[in-house]
Amino acid sequence: MTDSRPPQSRVALVTTAISAYIRENALGPGDILPSEDSLSKELGVSRTVVREGLRSLAAMRLIDVNVGRRARVASLDLNAMSAITVQGYETGQISVQQIYDVRRTIEMRTVALAALRRKAAEATLIVGYARAMLDHIERPDVVMDNDILFHEAIAEASQNPVFRLIVGAFRGVTQQTWGVSWRSRASDDLRLQSVMNHNAIAAAIREGDPKCASDLMAAHFDNSVAALIAAGLG
Repeated sequence: MTDSRPPQSRVALVTTAISAYIRENALGPGDILPSEDSLSKELGVSRTVVREGLRSLAAMRLIDVNVGRRARVASLDLNAMSAITVQGYETGQISVQQIYDVRRTIEMRTVALAALRRKAAEATLIVGYARAMLDHIERPDVVMDNDILFHEAIAEASQNPVFRLIVGAFRGVTQQTWGVSWRSRASDDLRLQSVMNHNAIAAAIREGDPKCASDLMAAHFDNSVAALIAAGLG
């Protein structure tokens, strides 16, 4: 008998079933999913529909699909959330100031947690990124790369993967707007001040001072928002 359900419903059945299978079997990143043939028989749909369902989940970065290999559960992908944030910004649904308001709130918390929970190697990494910003202050591209890594490393050091995921979601928009913010700082002294603030945050994390780290991070975002507004990106 021909399946009378519309194609979208059949694909949705597959994606729902696979998501349930992952949850019920407590699968983790890299674990293998049932074969296309197995899913086709169990769900009563064609292999073409199964393939479409797998492609849908892969597009959302929930599974990894490679030709000639069984699908696997994917690791958390920061690029997926970053792409959504970038699209929201580029289509005018999200403003830069709104993003920075959220970042300020979240990163005041991540930096406080990092000061309390960071491992020695993580503190060293954060200090290293801040130092690299200072050492290469004449090269904005290098400063930007280390600035982004600095904030992501702090989120990692909070020991909360949700914070790491959220902070990573801002990478794309930061790459698009960072240069404008940097150039809007009217003098070399103001740019140096921004970089030194990062170094002070890194020192507070290394020394295990959550209040100092949080206060410095708040000041950093207040100054960054002011620079963005001055550049017309508010």
